[in-house]
Amino acid sequence: MNHLNELLNNKEIFFRFIAEKMPVFTGANVFLRDIQYGIKFFFEKKNILLKYPAAEKLALEFTSALVSKNELVQYKPNTWKVNFVFREVIEKKEAVIVEN
Repeated sequence: MNHLNELLNNKEIFFRFIAEKMPVFTGANVFLRDIQYGIKFFFEKKNILLKYPAAEKLALEFTSALVSKNELVQYKPNTWKVNFVFREVIEKKEAVIVEN
């Protein structure tokens, strides 16, 4: 499987990965450099080292593919809006009531 197909097949995992470092959610703006560095570090976790130009090329291909599926909406050449719903982690904490 090539890198672009891996990103497309694991789109939700990728966006959750980059959401650990910056606010990414449905409706959020994302920038080319965010995607580029996200791709670089995403693949580094899999022991695949990508140089910056390769990560940038892959980021452009990935965003183009998502725009064609209307999963990203392009505002400017390097800015997109996340236009798909992915599961955002919401932690619920239960209240503990202590009676004396």
